Amino acid sequence: MMNNQNKTWQVFHFGLLVTGRTEEKHLPKLFGTLQNQPEIQGHCHFEVIRFVNQLRPKKKKQCINIIGKTKAIPDKATHIGFAARKYINKSEHHHVLLIDDLEYEWKEQAFDVFQLYRDIFDVILKAKKNRAAVHFLVYMLEAYYFADANAINSVLSTDLKEYEADVETIRHPKGELKRLFNGFNEIQHGGQILSLLNIEHILSNKETCASLRSLYQWCWEKMGEVPTNKYQLLNGKLSEITRSQ
Repeated sequence: MMNNQNKTWQVFHFGLLVTGRTEEKHLPKLFGTLQNQPEIQGHCHFEVIRFVNQLRPKKKKQCINIIGKTKAIPDKATHIGFAARKYINKSEHHHVLLIDDLEYEWKEQAFDVFQLYRDIFDVILKAKKNRAAVHFLVYMLEAYYFADANAINSVLSTDLKEYEADVETIRHPKGELKRLFNGFNEIQHGGQILSLLNIEHILSNKETCASLRSLYQWCWEKMGEVPTNKYQLLNGKLSEITRSQ
């Protein structure tokens, strides 16, 4: 753990661009544990700033030119970059996260999906591009519920056992929840489960949840903190795609 004695107390703001309706309503709850860390010299705040439609690569991309720099960016996706720019321009302590569900059928093109979003930030944010990141929920947000069976059982009155493998390998976690509980509502029940999730427990196995850990590590480092064994940030598995940001 780093020595925060000489650090200035600061508030860090993270604006979320989300592609799911449950995320639009409840995703800040996924970061509740970060907002209550006594070892962090300051405070962090997470808020959804915009719902955006998912982007997926096509065989032929349309290029746009922004301020003299051309990249293969969908011409209807510039609002993502503009929303990010507006938010990070508020102060040097404002950051943006675009968080998208990476469904199983897109796993072989995960890097292409990542690069599609990343190019938007790189072109529009320019020198401030490092204050925005793209991260995936694999294969969707509901996967992480299975890494904390107590949270599911408390909300749905089920008797689910802890998932033994990596929950980021579950092909369709939302479908699994609907199979387990007739009438599962992803927004209502999902919000309740998110409020109970123990993220430290979910990330306690260094071999699992690489994508979620990469998301947490990015936030941790943007707050000026040195990685520790908390969330297995020191030695835990990270996403090969999103860890480079």
